[in-house]
Amino acid sequence: MHLDVTIHGHGEPGIAALDYAVALVMVAAAALYLGGLRAARRQGRSWPLWRTACWIVGLLVVTVSMIGPLATAGHESFTAHMLGHLLAGMVAPIFLVVAAPVTLALRALEVRQARRLSRLLRSRPARFLVHPVTAAVINVGSLWLLYTTQLYELMQSSSFFHLLVTAHFVIAGYLLVASLIGVDPNPHRAGYPLRAVVLVAALAGHGILSKYLYAHPPAGVSLTEAQSGSVLMYYGGDVADAALIVILCLQWYRAAGKTRALEPGVRASG
Repeated sequence: MHLDVTIHGHGEPGIAALDYAVALVMVAAAALYLGGLRAARRQGRSWPLWRTACWIVGLLVVTVSMIGPLATAGHESFTAHMLGHLLAGMVAPIFLVVAAPVTLALRALEVRQARRLSRLLRSRPARFLVHPVTAAVINVGSLWLLYTTQLYELMQSSSFFHLLVTAHFVIAGYLLVASLIGVDPNPHRAGYPLRAVVLVAALAGHGILSKYLYAHPPAGVSLTEAQSGSVLMYYGGDVADAALIVILCLQWYRAAGKTRALEPGVRASG
């Protein structure tokens, strides 16, 4: 499969230039994280190697979903597009959130800069965006909007818009995952019962959409392609969903254990 890299239609930038821009952003994101790691270690603050590995893996997954053979195939194949969506919106965010970039930044920054970042985290806009309900509405709602309107057809006809939508998948996925299982400091973190309810609701919204697409293809997609892609969306999403459920339950269990250990009766019996 070949895509012309010249300018098409409405002054769209060349595909090769867009690919280079995405690669540059990914390299910059990796460099910033590694720079933060180095700064933290200079201050005598340790950082787990496995979190660094998660960040790199997450960026690689994002890169694969945005440029290269999979992204190219996604312009012609709904199944390939859906695989890219799963990678960008569900798989990559888990790795990126577990990498705890905000925690690393707080350890690497100077005191004044770290305080500014802390104030930002406590701000009303941050509180709104990282709330599980808000994040779930943005995540699931945007999927319904994309696949049930003409936006999908526009995405397939424009490489630039395709990158914008994929970037939105990554950001929306990151917000949702961070609101559910985030390990970075969050002054407004919701309780586990609410997070569990939101997770179940988000999974239901995702599953219902995949079943809807099985019978109602997006504009320009054949029924056969729609069925293949929706099956991948349904069962592939289950894998990422299972990881979220396991992590959330493990965090809830550990938090309950710590709370119980602080109870007077438990301390006395210990």
